[in-house]
Amino acid sequence: MAEPMRALCDELIKAVNVMMEAESSQTYRLEALKFIEDFKEKSPFCVECGLQLAEKSQTAVVRHFGLQILEHVVKFRWNNMAPQEKLQLKNCTMGLLSDGTHPILQEECHVKDALSRIVVEMIKREWPQHWPDMLKEMEALTAMGDAQTELVMLVLLRLAEDVITFQTLPTQRRRDIQHTLTQNMDSIFTFLLGILQLHVNEYKKLTKAHWRVGVTTLNTLAGYIDWVALSHITNENCHLLEILCLLLSEPELQLEAAECLLIAISRKGKLEERKPFMVLFDEVAMNYILSAAQSADGAALFKQSSGAVVERRYTFLKRLCQVLCALASQICSLVGSDVEVQVPVNLNKYMEALLAFTTHPSQTGFPSKNDCPGCEFSRVDFDSDEDFNCLFNSFRAQQGETVRLACKIVPFEAFQIAKEWAQHQINTPIDTGNTTPVQWDAMTFFTESVFGQLFKILEKEARPTNFFHDEGMELLQMVVNYETRDPLILSCVLTIISTLFPFVKHQPHFLPQVLYKIFPAITFELVEERKAPRTRAVKNVRRHACSSIIRMCRDYPDFILPCFDMMYAHAKSLFSNEMLLTQMEKCALIEALILISNQFKDYNKQKAFLEELMAPVTTQWLSEEMRSVLWDPATFLAYVGADQVISDLETEDQMGINRSRISFCVYTILGVVKRARWPADPEEAKAGGFVVSTTSDGTPIYKNPCAEPLQALLPNLLALIRTHNSLFLPENINRLSKTFARVYDIMDMEKNYVLGTPQPVLDSYDSPVYRNLVERTQGFFSSLYENCAQEEEEAYEENHVTQEMVEEQLLRLVTREVIDLLSVTCITRKCPELSANKEEADGDEEMVSIDSSQGIQINTPTDELSELGKCLLRSEVLGGNLLPEAVTWIYTSVLKGLQMHGQHEGCSTALTQLAFLIYESLRPRYAELRFVMNQIPDIQVDALEQFDQKAIQPAVTKAGEKKKKEQFRRLIAGAVGKPLGQQFKKEVHIRNLPSLFKKPKPTKDVLENTDSAGLIALFSPDRDNC
Repeated sequence: MAEPMRALCDELIKAVNVMMEAESSQTYRLEALKFIEDFKEKSPFCVECGLQLAEKSQTAVVRHFGLQILEHVVKFRWNNMAPQEKLQLKNCTMGLLSDGTHPILQEECHVKDALSRIVVEMIKREWPQHWPDMLKEMEALTAMGDAQTELVMLVLLRLAEDVITFQTLPTQRRRDIQHTLTQNMDSIFTFLLGILQLHVNEYKKLTKAHWRVGVTTLNTLAGYIDWVALSHITNENCHLLEILCLLLSEPELQLEAAECLLIAISRKGKLEERKPFMVLFDEVAMNYILSAAQSADGAALFKQSSGAVVERRYTFLKRLCQVLCALASQICSLVGSDVEVQVPVNLNKYMEALLAFTTHPSQTGFPSKNDCPGCEFSRVDFDSDEDFNCLFNSFRAQQGETVRLACKIVPFEAFQIAKEWAQHQINTPIDTGNTTPVQWDAMTFFTESVFGQLFKILEKEARPTNFFHDEGMELLQMVVNYETRDPLILSCVLTIISTLFPFVKHQPHFLPQVLYKIFPAITFELVEERKAPRTRAVKNVRRHACSSIIRMCRDYPDFILPCFDMMYAHAKSLFSNEMLLTQMEKCALIEALILISNQFKDYNKQKAFLEELMAPVTTQWLSEEMRSVLWDPATFLAYVGADQVISDLETEDQMGINRSRISFCVYTILGVVKRARWPADPEEAKAGGFVVSTTSDGTPIYKNPCAEPLQALLPNLLALIRTHNSLFLPENINRLSKTFARVYDIMDMEKNYVLGTPQPVLDSYDSPVYRNLVERTQGFFSSLYENCAQEEEEAYEENHVTQEMVEEQLLRLVTREVIDLLSVTCITRKCPELSANKEEADGDEEMVSIDSSQGIQINTPTDELSELGKCLLRSEVLGGNLLPEAVTWIYTSVLKGLQMHGQHEGCSTALTQLAFLIYESLRPRYAELRFVMNQIPDIQVDALEQFDQKAIQPAVTKAGEKKKKEQFRRLIAGAVGKPLGQQFKKEVHIRNLPSLFKKPKPTKDVLENTDSAGLIALFSPDRDNC
């Protein structure tokens, strides 16, 4: 038998080498794989061959394969093995633990891991009922040396992961093992801490083997700290936390110690049980934490040879920062609670440490650059500038929230800091580098956050305001008087002016100076680019100025009303020169003027103004030429130039003026519809002539001053919408020239948005923004489609994009938009105390940048069916029944969805709930649903019959509803699909052992009455090893 066994092992070794060698052909590799898999499934010599291949004389690859064979035997053959065979395999495995590995620093990690997995698989099947002395045997192994101790730590860690974290066992086995672990946790923790202290002491004698054991022990502790009772962590006056703090100063162990400390301090639970965590605020513990941070930072953080970041030390610093943050969470929960925890005496020291981390250079710097110390850290943390930018924006928002909260506590100090910082920037000359705009941006963000909060405080609380008003006006005057030609700094100036604008209400004579400061920014140009496309920074300044004007007119229309004539005259002077403004900028000024005109509170005056304002648009929109363009797709495509073949895309755009005319008309119509309003006060509306009549219950019916001027424009607008939709018909797509064949494709920016991918990071001082003819035309179609749809409260996208992910995401967006359309048309949403002036609740539109320091409080709305909704419900639902085929199709589609997406928990929950509601609601009328249920694989017929009877004759109480849903979930379990990676996976079956939770007889031990006493004896440590 020995010779055939040796030959079989040689064949297995050859097969493993063929699989692992890079030079092997695909054919040989597949043949070797088939041979190995057949051996594992069918050979009766798996244990013998596995043990022989796992011997220390073999190579690491072969030994690992031998251990895999043994693991396969335990996982898939254990239930069919005789007790004596199990005992032999168990004893041989313990022999491998004690004497089957190389010294700790020489042994391969994957071999250690494979050996520990075998032991854990046996524990999952036999402990504690059939292997009661397992923990004692593990403890005995640790006395044999470092290698054995490390293996025991790996076994305990993997056991905790499988039972607690991943829960890869049947429920009863998991409960048995977790219960026994919990019962023995005192001794387990004592054992782990003893091992840790022993090997840390030996490690200090410069023995690397003990360092390896220390690291593994800390990793094992981390696997238990997350779920054990808090009393084990805080036992003996937080002895464990004390050890972890001491280890923070050991370079080779500090990272693992910090991770253990973080897990411990992040634990939730009863406040009384968390009270001992306050020991970490003591002077000694805090000194250990701060000393460790200082020693890991600075020069020690960089490699002397290359200057690159030492990743392990950097990760340790991040863990320490998380530890401090977790401590903050604990102190916020404990101080002021019922457990009577006092504010730590050295809280200032803790706060200084926390603030020190906020100034670490790793907060800033793109990974692709080298212009600041943080770039080196970013290369460790991020794969691209886009990834960095996403996190930085989130970090910046958190900083803003922190500033706002601090301002609520100490508003006077926050005001002074913001004012002094702004004055410093204004008085500091601009340097030749790019640091000044960054400093301005930081100051602006801080100032915006402070004053946004400060104005809320001044409104709500009775505080002396004269000081703030005087000082605020002084600061605003300094900002208004500041002159710069740097577009980035000018954008910051505009933000500060908008932020400080509420101060102007107390000195109205200063309003014209503010407006005259903003107006030139609307037409801002750099001298060198007047004949070239504008840079992105310049475009942002102009857009920002328009946003500021709209916001001021929206929030303070009555205050700005005295300056209406001045603003109107200025706007008309700008409109007279076609080259000064873009179409969007023109529309922004039109919207601003309309917002102020709403304060006329005179229907006829507002109507006359709107007619005058819209006269150029009305004339152009109603012209015969425009009518022919808007009503015919072929003429429309020719008018915008989409049917022309262009050889040079950089040539002058001859048809750009036509596209511009259409866009301006549509933008203007949209702006008028959004902004024109009647007075919010019913009495003012009545006095101004806005009330047409009243409803039967006395509710006034208002007329909008823009209604009459817009009525004449609607036919052409609706024609444009119809024409635009018809552009996707085959005959119209064929009219596109080859130059513009892809002009309907979704734009790259929108594609990134749909997919949720970060937008490319743009340099502040970028080159002028050049777009060729096709890109401009593509943008025209995209924006026109969006604006037309917005005007009828409908927006959707139909783009022939081939990418599967884009199509899937677009389908979701389109579905959502259709549902939104149904919601808008069929449901009336009523908000209590909602002003008739829509702008008060509107968010900033596309021309308006978001004010991060301001929030809008919206009352909770109530929904009810609109008249259209009631009509549709009566005619489509209540008026008739669904066809049986439709019901079957709907229910089958839901079950198919479960089959396709059921492996995802979110999808499974939603689809199961939907299937339950459909079956419960429709089963009494449609017996076809029972036929569908019969087709579900592995469905239990008796259980289905019982459930079906309850569905036909529902009499379930509210208390039994949860049970009924659980029954249904079990019934349709066969319809839930598995992930592709799990569909062909061999099932692992772990048998339950005699329950530990049966009530024992008073005089006898539980294990004495089981039928497994023989197995217990077999697994006794006194038995001979193989």
